[in-house]
Amino acid sequence: MGRLKIIVIAAMTSNVRRPAILLSGGLLTLAAGTLLVGRLLAASVPSSVGPTPPGFEEVHIQSGSGSMLAGWFRPGQRGRGVIVLMHSVRESRLTMLDRAGFLSRAGYSVLLFDFQAHGESPGKHLTFGWLESRDARATVRYARSRCPGEALGVIGSSLGGASAILGEEPLGADAVILEAVYPDVEDAVRNRLRIYLGPMGSPLAPLLLLQFRLWLGISPQDLRPVDHIQDLGAPVLVIAGTKDRHTTPAETRRLFAAAKEPKELWLIEGAAHVDLYRFAGREYEERVLGFWGRTLRSAEDVADVQLEFREGQGRDPVALPELPDVAEAAR
Repeated sequence: MGRLKIIVIAAMTSNVRRPAILLSGGLLTLAAGTLLVGRLLAASVPSSVGPTPPGFEEVHIQSGSGSMLAGWFRPGQRGRGVIVLMHSVRESRLTMLDRAGFLSRAGYSVLLFDFQAHGESPGKHLTFGWLESRDARATVRYARSRCPGEALGVIGSSLGGASAILGEEPLGADAVILEAVYPDVEDAVRNRLRIYLGPMGSPLAPLLLLQFRLWLGISPQDLRPVDHIQDLGAPVLVIAGTKDRHTTPAETRRLFAAAKEPKELWLIEGAAHVDLYRFAGREYEERVLGFWGRTLRSAEDVADVQLEFREGQGRDPVALPELPDVAEAAR
């Protein structure tokens, strides 16, 4: 009888321990998986961008991030202004070539480049705007040196926009266009986890956010464009899509509300987290040229630029390589 009692107690203890062991194993697997995902998300994304397009010159720019940034520069009509184009995360300057094309045809000088750890610019990790903000300032300074005395605008898409806003020193631009820029990295991480994992994604956000200090040596609090947009010191146009789930319209409005006047907001009906120029086409061109006209040039000048552009009387067309369609992607 005593032996039977021991067997029963052992069986009961085993039944209690088994779920606990399975739960512990599951939690360890989840933690290990989250660590792996965090490391992969911060991994560099080198890629070849191909030959320099006709009319452009290859340039290399030393950045405070420690990277030697690879880029392309095309001079425009003297006195018209220069635009620096800043791409989104895990992309390269290739995704900004279409914008460079229409801006160049409108007479602007253009500079496009690869952020550190992207494209052909070396770097160990993506830092989601921290080191990239130093790249943004280095390229603005370079553009100033190439076009002294001219007005300077910046177009920053997603990571590019966040990098333009973040940083320990002012960007130094005369006007800025921000496309699909997250107000803070915590919301950005949660949104993406919900998109890819559904309701179970949100609880994983703290595990990923903790890794910013582990892998990158920074805090999520260092990546809050909403806290710094008021320091841009330049007119700003904020653009986003009404169907964007990565940076929601509510988040875009929050970022816009934190900016100082003069400022403008354009929510593109039906657009998700995609290349907004490719989505909106001609309207994008006209809105951007209009904004540059109101902020970088006189009203008379911009009217002339837009008329020339519509009638095809601007600069010779820029020959650009064919790019694949840009699908909705996490940026």
